[in-house]
Amino acid sequence: MDKFIYLDNAATTATEPAVFEAMKPYFEEYYGNAASIYRFAGKSTMAIDRARQTVADFLGAKPGEIYFTGGGSESDNWALKATAFAGRDKGKHIITSKIEHHAVLHTCEFLEKNGFEVTYLDVDENGVVHPEELEKAIRPDTILISIMFANNEIGTIEPIREIGKIAHEHGIIFHTDAVQAYGHLPIRVDEMNIDILSASGHKIGGPKGVGIMYLRDTVRIGAFIHGGAQERGRRAGTHNTPGIVGFGKATEIAEDRMAVNIRKETELRDYLIRRVLEEIPYTRLNGHRTNRLPNNANFSFRFVEGESLLILLDQKGICASSGSACTSGSLDPSHVLLAIGLPHEIAHGSLRLTLSAETTKEEIDYVVEELKAMIERLRSMSPLYEDFVKENRGVK
Repeated sequence: MDKFIYLDNAATTATEPAVFEAMKPYFEEYYGNAASIYRFAGKSTMAIDRARQTVADFLGAKPGEIYFTGGGSESDNWALKATAFAGRDKGKHIITSKIEHHAVLHTCEFLEKNGFEVTYLDVDENGVVHPEELEKAIRPDTILISIMFANNEIGTIEPIREIGKIAHEHGIIFHTDAVQAYGHLPIRVDEMNIDILSASGHKIGGPKGVGIMYLRDTVRIGAFIHGGAQERGRRAGTHNTPGIVGFGKATEIAEDRMAVNIRKETELRDYLIRRVLEEIPYTRLNGHRTNRLPNNANFSFRFVEGESLLILLDQKGICASSGSACTSGSLDPSHVLLAIGLPHEIAHGSLRLTLSAETTKEEIDYVVEELKAMIERLRSMSPLYEDFVKENRGVK
């Protein structure tokens, strides 16, 4: 394969070389178990403490409010399940949205089977949760609100500060799944009224299999994994010291580069969006036009099957997706695209392109030119396309 262009950074990212180098000593040299009391193990303990401080500083939190987990899905599960069971004497009502990641939606389904009630908020055509609609959904027995920071498929950034403010005014705990936003956007938990936050290392140039949960020290919830006393007795299991070190280093790098990366990725994203919308007819941009993740572009192409498009792109060395990597084996259309009002036939023709700071304008040009040819080819095989064009000449 002559070309290789990776545009699926929302699914995972390449591990930063500096992250890999920071992790290596904790595989080879300082491999002690951080729970042991001898000095050799103390090297691991100190490394974990440094990473915890780095993450806390990035979020404007206290080190004691940061818990290391196995990834974003675990953090989401812990946040929702532990908060629900801790608050069930007060009430059993939870509010979330219809466009959450399945780590949240499936956890809510589990809680519904265990006696809780969940309100799934609608979003507008851009995927935005409206705070006034959220406030209307609050009941006297509402104990938790969980709204993602930014959507993993369409990139829309939610009004987190306003949602958190409403939650606090009603004495409700507010959780946000920030897996796509962490390290890509500035996040300050106090300013944004966040009580619990989930994030994952491999979305920011860190290793897979490690994440964090921020838990405000005034929130009282139980342990998620029982066994040892790790993570202050709330998340048992031997610490993944290399992964935690890698998460801390990736956070440090992301913070240092954030302003530059946001500017570069936004410019490339907007260039990509402009070219696609102007040069490929019957195309829709999904998500908010400007209030979206800097690296996210999601399109729907009428009369095109997303799976066929991905296969053709792969043949040209282009890595992309049609939505969440966690549901890539499903033949069902994206629940996010259905929630913003797209019919099934259009939702099936979606394409998500997520850039990185290393993506170049030349790569974007190559992808757009290939896309134009592929979509023309796929539409030429559609029995409905020719009739549609005849009936709708001049309409995009």
